This record gives sequence, C-alpha cells and structure tokens, in this order.
Amino acid sequence: MRIKLLSAFVFFMCLNISCNGKSTAVPQEVAPPIEQDSSKILIVYLSRANNTEAVAEMIQDFVGGDMVELQLEDPYPENYREIVDQVDRENETGYLPPLKTEIENIQGYDTVFLGFPTWDMQLPPPMKSFLNKYDLGGKTVIPFNTNGGYGIGSSFNTVETLCQDCNILEGYSTKGGVERDEIYFVMEGEKRRDVQAEIEKWLQRIGVTQ
Repeated sequence: MRIKLLSAFVFFMCLNISCNGKSTAVPQEVAPPIEQDSSKILIVYLSRANNTEAVAEMIQDFVGGDMVELQLEDPYPENYREIVDQVDRENETGYLPPLKTEIENIQGYDTVFLGFPTWDMQLPPPMKSFLNKYDLGGKTVIPFNTNGGYGIGSSFNTVETLCQDCNILEGYSTKGGVERDEIYFVMEGEKRRDVQAEIEKWLQRIGVTQ
C-alpha cells in the first residue's frame, strides 16, 4: 500500500486521559507532496484509559504503518491522585521517566505520528522521554492529542521544541473522558464514528491519504 504524504487555570484541572468530540487543529506549513510507502510510517502513542490507543488505531486504519505503545520501566500508579502528584513532580524537576519500550529500527521510518493525552496542560513526561531518547531529525512528525476538555496546553509547542529538525505537520486534538470525574473509555458508538470522520478529514487536509 502507498500513500501520498503532504510533508508538513490550572494544574491538572483534569488529568486528560481520553479522546472524543470536536477536534482542534494547529495549522503548520507543509512541503510539496511526496510519495511514501506506508511501511515507513510509525504511530507512537501513550494511553492510560485506551482512548489515545483507539485514535491511534483509527489513524492506522487510514494510513497503515506500525503502532508502538510507550510503556515505562516503572508504571504510573493506578490511583488518579497519585499519578497527578507524580506527574506534577516530574514536570517541576524535568525528570524523564525511563522507558521500557525499545524501537530498534526507528531510522527506518520517514513519518512518525505522536499520540498522547494532555497531562498538567503539558506534554506527558513519557513522551518527553521518547523525544529525548530517539532522534527524529529529518522525519515528518504529526502529533495527535486527547484531552478532557481543556485542550492541548503547551504539548504541541513542546513537540516543536523537541523536534526542531523535523517537518511537523498540523496536529489533531479531540475531547473525551475525564478521569477525575471517573469518565474513562469513551471511544464508542456515535462518538467513535464522529472522531473517525474528523480524523479522515484531518488526514486529507494534511495530505496523508491512501
């Protein structure tokens, strides 16, 4: 399969863990189209309540590629308050949690989708760990985000900062569940269909089509 790629109030008011609803796009300049084999596409994601994973799977359905979930050597606690406190400390100190995930052939990919929830209105520490561990220079990077209604925060800007030598295309963001309110997996039924439609339009807009 081949695709045409258009190379492009609060601390933790909610630990934004899921995805669904209306999208928020962050437009970026794009380069002339190039053709690329879908085997050169990597979808890396961080997911706590499986919502970001669901979006990653939808993207894969449209463009193909390989999916890799980020996992930590020492997983975060299950308790919501505990993970809020831990992530707050990590953000304050700049600590990058070690990753259990290993991607030996990262240089074999030309396009990398990065999927993550909004935590503390920032890019989650594990995704920062990934971007510090792996050199994505020269690659096309496409962020996608799930959140509990407070948006992307500074997460997309941080991706740009950590991927200065990359071609960063317009990102996708969608609202969903709120773990603080015990709303977890929401990518079901009509909401799932709505997000699928949004993703298809977004991929067409940035020039990533089958």
